[in-house]
Amino acid sequence: MGASLKDVAALAGVSVKTVSNVVNGYTYVSPATREKVERALAELDYRPNLSARNLRQGRTGVIALALPELDAPYFAELTRFVIEAASQRGWTVLIEQTDGRPEREREVLDGVREQRIDGLIFSPIAVGREELSARTDTTALVLLGERVLDGPTHHVAIDNQRAAREVTEHLIALGHTRIAAIGRQENPSANTAHLRLAGYREALRTAGIAYDERLVPATPSYHRADGARLMGRLLELPEPPQAVFCCNDLLALGALRTALSSGLRVPRDVVVAGFDDIEDGRYSTPTLTTVSPDKAQIARVAVEMLDAQINGSRRQGRRLPGAREVAADYRLIVRESTGVA
Repeated sequence: MGASLKDVAALAGVSVKTVSNVVNGYTYVSPATREKVERALAELDYRPNLSARNLRQGRTGVIALALPELDAPYFAELTRFVIEAASQRGWTVLIEQTDGRPEREREVLDGVREQRIDGLIFSPIAVGREELSARTDTTALVLLGERVLDGPTHHVAIDNQRAAREVTEHLIALGHTRIAAIGRQENPSANTAHLRLAGYREALRTAGIAYDERLVPATPSYHRADGARLMGRLLELPEPPQAVFCCNDLLALGALRTALSSGLRVPRDVVVAGFDDIEDGRYSTPTLTTVSPDKAQIARVAVEMLDAQINGSRRQGRRLPGAREVAADYRLIVRESTGVA
């Protein structure tokens, strides 16, 4: 059996309650006492019984992460960071795939398959502010993505419009004026697409470049096949584009494939940029210029927000703040597909 709180207390020469305060992160322990207890914890290799602790606190130690597509690399990479951040708190993560279907997203909001969880991190596509406001489940909730901005709950996302504007400005700075965009979606709830296309149009307008709808084909989904198909359509135009901004990296990878198989040289004949900085784009030929959201930060902040709702008021003895909007960091990474080796 592992060491108990009583064993740690005896070695440190303090009470069991003091050891418990240190283990549980309470602040009212003197630095000298905390140091003694931490030395004893390390010497005895103390491991807390998380199941027993959760039961005492009325918790399960389980949170849920609900995402549209688990096989999309962006969401797979984000999931890894959420699991890492949650494991630092001793939490297990239950994964739910919604496929972006309204009925599945409403089920998630009403309770994840009747599973007892302490909190939910949710990236919705279909449900909006109305469904969130009508939610009766009191489980702690943090939203990701762009579906609900300034909504009734905590939310973490990057500024998609500004980021899309920056990558389009990069293409303009290279001297291109005929710039296509792959990723337009006609569904009113497709906020990610709308924001990224708004940034693209803003950059064109600022540069005095007319918007040409023929260069912005619609797509129902954001997969490699969609990018490949739409790039083929763009290349058939009487005046094909000089540059292509894709609303995610999967579209961009498909577009690259079509360009290369059509005999074009990237970036000499056409340049391509994506969005999301998935690992595939770092090893494509050529490597892909992209917008890189700070996925680790998004996951960390989401878990911290969830922790504040689950445990914050108990730890700090005060009311929690209202819904918060946090803008996560991102950066434009310029690679070979726009001319940088």
